[in-house]
Amino acid sequence: MRGDMYLSDTAWRGVTVRGASQGSEVNLIRWAVKPLCHMGNLNIAVLGPAGYAKDLGKKGTESDITFYNLKKGEDTVTIIEPTRYPERLAPLFYAASMADAALVVVSEITPTLGEWVLMLDEARVERGYIVLRNYLSPGDVAPLFRGTVLERYEFVEEDPIALRDLLLREAHARISVPPAAGTVGAIPIDHHFNVRGIGTVILGGVVRGGIRKHDTLKVYPGEQAITVRSIQKHDDDFDWAAEGDRVGLALKNVESDDLDRGFVLSDDPAIRTGTTIEARATLVKYWPAPLTAGTVLHLGHWMQFIPARVEAVRDDGDWRQPTLTLALEKDLVYLPGDTAVLHYLEGGKLRIAGHIELA
Repeated sequence: MRGDMYLSDTAWRGVTVRGASQGSEVNLIRWAVKPLCHMGNLNIAVLGPAGYAKDLGKKGTESDITFYNLKKGEDTVTIIEPTRYPERLAPLFYAASMADAALVVVSEITPTLGEWVLMLDEARVERGYIVLRNYLSPGDVAPLFRGTVLERYEFVEEDPIALRDLLLREAHARISVPPAAGTVGAIPIDHHFNVRGIGTVILGGVVRGGIRKHDTLKVYPGEQAITVRSIQKHDDDFDWAAEGDRVGLALKNVESDDLDRGFVLSDDPAIRTGTTIEARATLVKYWPAPLTAGTVLHLGHWMQFIPARVEAVRDDGDWRQPTLTLALEKDLVYLPGDTAVLHYLEGGKLRIAGHIELA
């Protein structure tokens, strides 16, 4: 057995994978290595009844978020369900943060549907599909979707075979190409584990640029240097990965216990970290009152979900677009120009507050 063969979301049975901050166990399914091929990938969040995605793909990694994998020839789809939602808000954010598109299954109009709409809008998931059930019509949901990204989503029939074909066609249009020389990349970690004979393996998605086998990257926060031993995408060995790819990486010079969900692997010199953020916020239209100093929010960016206390607020006359000074519980890793979603976990039926622009 080759020592550099490890798999991503459908790889391992009986391996303990640390994903959520508590170090939850992850159920990984199988071992199979296929010949190298050229592929594109669609990452899609499925928001609907629990387990809805089981009819669309094969279950892979399972923790507070569950991945399902769909593949036909060179076309691959990574399906993400927020398993521990709605009791926890973070999985909904993670699913939206990782998504290129969303599939929203509407059985009834509820506060939960409203929360899905706000999250997809604040996370800027611009593409998507809507399945209506229980005789709902587009007109029934139009008022809730108006002015959000869901206003541009496509209504589709509830047919698993047709949905799989639709997602594979979308993936086919997203073919990834090898990164050009000098390209830098960033990969937030969503799960990590140790494999006997191989070492540390992480699962994540390439959110910027690209990486190559044997690249030296830094682990943020902290800037520890590591080397990419090998790369896999949907069970296939590759020498590279590009933006939008879901990857499993075998790493040198770092232990799994030294990593956590939300850590970022990158060689991009523009990466920033900090525990104090001053940024312009935009609050959702339903937010009832100005934010005040002392309020504890949670800042969501990539695979990070960090408590952040409001230290100061300056609104210049428009309280829905204040400038906030935030003190974070731990370092935020980001690129200038990124956005981050503001969550208020004590908000009852309104737990999504808005977003900030990171400078």
